[in-house]
Amino acid sequence: MAPTVTTSTEPGAAVQASDAALLHLIWLASPALPVGGFSYSEGLEAAVDAGRVTDGPSAADWLANQLHLALARADLAVLVQALPAWEQADTARLRELDDWVLRTRETQELRLQSEQMGRSLVEWLKTVRPDHAARALALGHLTYPVAYALAALAASQAGASARAIALGFAFGWAENMAQAAIKSVPLGQSAGQRILARLATEIPVAVDTALALPDDERQSFSPMLAVLSARHEHQYSRLFRS
Repeated sequence: MAPTVTTSTEPGAAVQASDAALLHLIWLASPALPVGGFSYSEGLEAAVDAGRVTDGPSAADWLANQLHLALARADLAVLVQALPAWEQADTARLRELDDWVLRTRETQELRLQSEQMGRSLVEWLKTVRPDHAARALALGHLTYPVAYALAALAASQAGASARAIALGFAFGWAENMAQAAIKSVPLGQSAGQRILARLATEIPVAVDTALALPDDERQSFSPMLAVLSARHEHQYSRLFRS
């Protein structure tokens, strides 16, 4: 006899909204999202070439520092500030945030990454949320964190908090960077999972930092990362675009 599956035909609206928000966040955090994140190492490949990252523990330390010193104080902070701007249709604020991201990218590679991933995310929105894509196109261009905030609006409207959205963004970044470490150090899959486990413990603290950061404390100043990124532009052998 086949098992009987019982489902509710009238689920509560709150449960439906919560499920929709969670699934949308998982969707956005997926490495399968066609925005090209897998093709960037954000300076990690150059750190390996320079001998600063040599194994799993040093890769985990490097990425944890990058999470707290760079991502939390720049892209994550921009993301959480862009969410209410999209909800309020505050075009001036969105342009301000987007321009800040472009101005503070310290190398050509890092700037091109944010521009390309933002452009690809808008292309994805054309397929799944053309109404949102139209809002993006009205601004002319969007960097990745500002575009991500727009893409996360569906989750926000379904009840997802800014903190949950930022957690999803950071975990998606962590998955891409763990894979970059596996390929560039190189490492095995188990070592990559240990890196991801380390970053998962660090992400909530980074997100809390981003949520509490006012405009005048937001910054993108990582001198060693900038130097390595600049070197990577001329590195002899490369797997990644940054």
